[in-house]
Amino acid sequence: MALGFWRHRRLGQGRRLAFLAAMLAGFADAAAAGEPAALDALVHAYPDFLVGYDASDLIWRDGTRMPLSEGRPTGDFAEMLRRGSILDQIRLPYPAGPLTAGAGPTGDPGRVRNRAFFDKMYGNCWKGEVRPRLVGVVWLPRSWGRTIEATSVNGVAQRIAAVSAEVDALPLALRRYAYPPAGTYNCRTVADTGQPSMHAWGAAIDINTTYADYWLGHRSGTSDTGYLNRIPIELVEIFERHGFIWGGKWSHYDTMHFEYRPELLSDQVATESQPSAAELRRIGSGNDRRR
Repeated sequence: MALGFWRHRRLGQGRRLAFLAAMLAGFADAAAAGEPAALDALVHAYPDFLVGYDASDLIWRDGTRMPLSEGRPTGDFAEMLRRGSILDQIRLPYPAGPLTAGAGPTGDPGRVRNRAFFDKMYGNCWKGEVRPRLVGVVWLPRSWGRTIEATSVNGVAQRIAAVSAEVDALPLALRRYAYPPAGTYNCRTVADTGQPSMHAWGAAIDINTTYADYWLGHRSGTSDTGYLNRIPIELVEIFERHGFIWGGKWSHYDTMHFEYRPELLSDQVATESQPSAAELRRIGSGNDRRR
């Protein structure tokens, strides 16, 4: 435990399903209470694109109004994963920092994504709109030193570069979890929802698969094995400081996965860890800008 690793923790499928049922039962009331704060955080997280909201719409800088809700009652979580509204994607709070000792994740904060929202911001990869916005980032220059690609929108590539610099300064026993990375941009859908992955928008990174654990079976093809994780919290906290949520915080966990969702980290991301515009330009200028 000297390195702060989390040992494997196993939670039965029954416990996870029971939690999800209870969560959905009270979802509407809890969501209504937290909606203004969550919407404020959403607007604050994407200042280049959003200016505000009213009772029914999210308002973009170009004048576009996008409905906050799709007009459907809150219901089955699997349906929200496939057709989630803007409100659905920000309802669940993301727990930054270490998980409670002896417990695994409860819920899937950030796993619901409204496709229209992210397509407008990052582009539709199936229409060729994402690739022109990709830039190269040298991942862990001292340890691995190869170029990966991420979107330049919202400074995502530059923030990945900032994460890379911090991780590269860690002891080998910690940074070995981060390379070789399994991928960043990939125009694909999520297997169990059919909706675009954050990789399809160039705003996600998967780290070393050697230490990855995934909810749909752990190297065995079984449907459920309880919660497992081998990624050290030191690595997770670096990503979170730069606006990336971790798939290891999902009950449907994917421990190698990080995606840029600063709206879910608005209260936790340290101000001093957020690069200024000048710093983002400086970090980006040192990287390969291969398209």
